[in-house]
Amino acid sequence: MIPKTEDSQNKKRFSENEVYLIAGFFGFVLGFLIITFFTPNYYKKIPPIEINVREGATLTEVVDSLCKYEVIPSRFNMKVAAFLYGAERKIKAGKYKIPNGLSYIQLVQLLVEGSPLAQKLVSIPEGIWQPKLAGIVQRDLEIDSTEFMELSYDQNFLRSIGVNSFSLEGYLLPETYYFFIDISPVNFIRKLVNEMHKFFDEEKRKRAEELGFSVHEVLTLASIIEAETSIKSELQTVSGVYHNRLKIGMRLQADPTVQYLIRNRRSPIVLLKDLQIESPYNTYLNTGLPPSPINNPGKDAILAALYPEVHNYYYFVADGKGGHKFASTHNEHLRNVSEYRQWQREQRFKR
Repeated sequence: MIPKTEDSQNKKRFSENEVYLIAGFFGFVLGFLIITFFTPNYYKKIPPIEINVREGATLTEVVDSLCKYEVIPSRFNMKVAAFLYGAERKIKAGKYKIPNGLSYIQLVQLLVEGSPLAQKLVSIPEGIWQPKLAGIVQRDLEIDSTEFMELSYDQNFLRSIGVNSFSLEGYLLPETYYFFIDISPVNFIRKLVNEMHKFFDEEKRKRAEELGFSVHEVLTLASIIEAETSIKSELQTVSGVYHNRLKIGMRLQADPTVQYLIRNRRSPIVLLKDLQIESPYNTYLNTGLPPSPINNPGKDAILAALYPEVHNYYYFVADGKGGHKFASTHNEHLRNVSEYRQWQREQRFKR
């Protein structure tokens, strides 16, 4: 048996020291990780704090929101925790209620595995009147319709959201949206107005200037066009008729502006006596556009108002098939009206 030399004993003792050193290092790192990423973080605000994570939001955007509301003290630590958890691309969109005292890892787990507050899909029809929209938001989102209507005419509120009108009508962009089920009337309105502002971008504003229109006037004209036809292929043609009339100072004589005045009546059918209603909205008595939009027009109607079809039509009447017949002269228009009335008589006879 070969005896151990002093050099081999020193080598063995050196190896044992290395083991202790490595174990100590990893123990320190493990302790640091536990203290850093598993220790609760407390914020000073009243819990829970709500944050919204939009669809497609990056990890940096989410972390910035958490720091903004002082949920976490360190952006770097939160990003490292997300990296360790493999959560960079797994965070779900939605609204979250963040309880106090979550660690970085618990917070990542909440954003990846937890359930955000429920959202509801709500469709807002093009050309909807404000009172009917109030009914939809009350039915689908349990938003108080009275509060909604009061906000629609609150001048201070309208100015705060960039609406230059005495009413919100016309500035709420119809579309299909996801809303959080606990959304407030103010946030509901802000969302739709912001969508209108985004849609009515700089290019469309410049186009309005070329036409000699303000944004408000474009929305007003678009609301009339929206109410006149449900056929998208006709929108620009109808727009062309109204642009032609406006250019020569001819009254628009648009039935929808009168229907706007009688919309609280059970039947919106316009009678001859209704054409005599004294109101700046009655385009049978007044030239030019009414003071404000008469409904909330959709994107297609707004684009039609901005880009009318170029033609020489000044008149149109229903054709009995869901569309309209257009005419350049009054005599031609009268013939079209006569044909439409004949169609109406035939329909009554068939009944």
